[in-house]
Formats: sequence, structure tokens, C-alpha cells
Amino acid sequence: MPEDRTRAAAAAAERLTGRAVSDPRPMPGGDGGSALTRVRLADGGAAVVKRGQAPRAVPAEAAGLRWLAEAGAPTPAVLGADEEWLVIEAVPEGSAGPAEAEELGRRLARTHAAGAPAFGSPPPGGPADAWIGRAPMRNREGRDWPAWYAEHRLLPYLRTAVDRGSIEPGAEAGAIEEVCSRLPRLAGPPEPPARLHGDLWSGNVLWAGAASGDARLIDPAAHGGHRETDLAMLRLFGCPQLDRILTAYQEETPLADGWAERVPLHQLFPLLVHAALFGGGYGGQAVAAARTALARG
Repeated sequence: MPEDRTRAAAAAAERLTGRAVSDPRPMPGGDGGSALTRVRLADGGAAVVKRGQAPRAVPAEAAGLRWLAEAGAPTPAVLGADEEWLVIEAVPEGSAGPAEAEELGRRLARTHAAGAPAFGSPPPGGPADAWIGRAPMRNREGRDWPAWYAEHRLLPYLRTAVDRGSIEPGAEAGAIEEVCSRLPRLAGPPEPPARLHGDLWSGNVLWAGAASGDARLIDPAAHGGHRETDLAMLRLFGCPQLDRILTAYQEETPLADGWAERVPLHQLFPLLVHAALFGGGYGGQAVAAARTALARG
């Protein structure tokens, strides 16, 4: 019932923002099956209203957006949130120009550098049991990145992918298990926990254009992690102006030697999430990334 949904979204926006709204319209998109509605605010601005479809998904997203924004990340402002509804400022449509890409690289570097208490730390006020898209993502803290990455970001999704038939037990699963056992050697120089967006694929980068300053990052799965994971995810599905983003990032905060060789290692996490959720060719891509990481290590 689209009309009932848009009316409910408008009522939630008025309640959470304390402002009158008008012209509610359904929008395409939304992660994890969430429904989106665009509304016009009484002051002339626009907002997007999102209804969460999973337990604690909205509190996790709202806490993540606020935590990233505190560090200077270009995220849409959270205008209101409760357990079910999230209201954020709407992002005007634009394109990825050189200046906007470079600004994103610099701000992403500063966001990562703001850090986190530990690997796996959730945002303040955010639940430990959160989500990445439609997949549950457990935020459990660890001090050692290789052990934490294997236990909480690779093996849980590998098990699910094997159970659904996306990855074959034996040689295919064994390649990923070997990566986990060899992570202390593959991980590169130790790094402190970074403040990650956590689901930084290109679809979660909205280019607002020069009139609005830069990009906006949406739908985070924010947590403390390794900064190379965010950058590897940007590369995984292609991102406009990626070279400019990375160059500006490096100028702000240089990456450790060998970071480009470690891209497949960090892409294993989102690939396994996709293999667990969607099957298809993602399992094969995950196995290929594992074998590349082993060969480069």
C-alpha cells in the first residue's frame, strides 16, 4: 500500500523533526529492503524518511551517521530517529567532479584518522548487533586486527556462503580459511583502529555537486576497522574519480607500503557478505580474491 506508506512516513517525519511536511513521495532504493520516502519540509528544505526493516537497524544507522559526521565525514544530517524511522536531509543530485572527488578523499582520510576505541567498536549509542545491508553484522571488539578480521568479518559470512551453496566446501572454502590462518603475515604493518563507514561501495556515495560542496556518504555500517577496507570497497564495484579520491587521501594521510597489493584481502569481506546474501558469482569472486591475496602474500 504505497499511499499508506507515504502517509506513515510523513507523519513520522513531522513527529521526529517537529516540522510540518508536505508532498511525500516514494523513492527508489533503500538498503536491506528499507522503504524510502521524500518529503518537503516547511522551511523549504527536503528530507528522506527511511523505515527500518530489521531490528535495531535504524538506531545503528543513525548512530553511524552521527559518529562519522563528528569526524568530518560528508554525511547527510540526521534530522530525527527512533527505533523504526530515520529522517535525514535529502541530497541534491550532482556529478562527480575533480574538486568534489579530491575533497572526498581528504575528508575520508580525516574521518579514518579520528579512530575508534578498538577494532569492532560500534558507534557511541549504536547496537553491537548491527547490519551491513540485509546481512547481520556483529560488532565485537578486538585489539588485534588480523584475528578480529578473521573471526568477525570473514569466517561468519564464509559459513553462511557455504551453507547456501555459494562457496564449495573443500578447496574453495579452504582458500579463504588459509587466508584467515595467514592473516598475521598478509595484513601489512599494524595500524590503529580507524573510524570506518563500513559499507563504502560506490552506490553509497551520492555526488551532490559543486553547489553543495562535495559527496555525501549514506547507509553506513560504521565500526572500528582497518582503513584499507573502506578504500578497497570503493574500488570493488567502481567509483567515479577513484584515482583522484585516492591521491587526495594519500596527500592527507599516506597509506602504508604495499596497500595496493592488499586490496583483494580487504575486498574479501564485502564479497563474502554478497556471497552469503545473493549467491550467484560472488562466491567465485571471493575465492578468487582469497587466492590472489595468498599469492601476493
